Amino acid sequence: MKSHVIVFPGSNCDRDVAVAIKSISGQKPEMLWHKETSIDHSDLIVVPGGFSYGDYLRCGAMASTSPIMQDVVKKAKEGVPVLGICNGFQILIESGLLDGALMRNSSLSFICQDVLIKSKNKSSVFTRKSKLAKMPIAHNEGNFFATSEQLKKIEDNDQIAFQYCDETGNVEQSSNPNGSLANIAGILNENKNVLGMMPHPERAAEKIHGCDDGKIIFESIFN
Repeated sequence: MKSHVIVFPGSNCDRDVAVAIKSISGQKPEMLWHKETSIDHSDLIVVPGGFSYGDYLRCGAMASTSPIMQDVVKKAKEGVPVLGICNGFQILIESGLLDGALMRNSSLSFICQDVLIKSKNKSSVFTRKSKLAKMPIAHNEGNFFATSEQLKKIEDNDQIAFQYCDETGNVEQSSNPNGSLANIAGILNENKNVLGMMPHPERAAEKIHGCDDGKIIFESIFN
């Protein structure tokens, strides 16, 4: 299992992801600085959370122009699994790998709390083992928006990966922390090999974190 974690100036979850990957897969990922221009053979590329370039301009906009992202896009189009978490989700949208946009939270404030999510797609490499899970969120721009045409395409093509829900799995507006359309917490690309999600599975991958629900996403990929 060969994996890579992209590191941008401002990334702050890159090491968390690396620890989770090594703990679950038994193999340490390669850390790639954003100025690199190519990625060797990879079974998984992770674009981690954080505040790349200090979140100047739109979140993820500057990072999407980093040299390494050209090869991330190329590898994704070749079918390599790519996981973008929080700021990584924003970067994947800005890179054109995922549809929609991530706007300011409906509360207009930064949110840092645990949420419950459930998988809607059950067949992707990321979601085939998923279940109702608790994971933390920490973002200011996690409010997923799409045009009516984009949302219909996403829904019709089974590209909704995760939705915010309550403890019984009901998808209700009251369990939506940021105002995202259709309670969307994560989406897939058309080919289902690219996932962007706002919750942080790497921060809930060991019991010492208080919850290890997040490891099921990594286990789904590695298995």
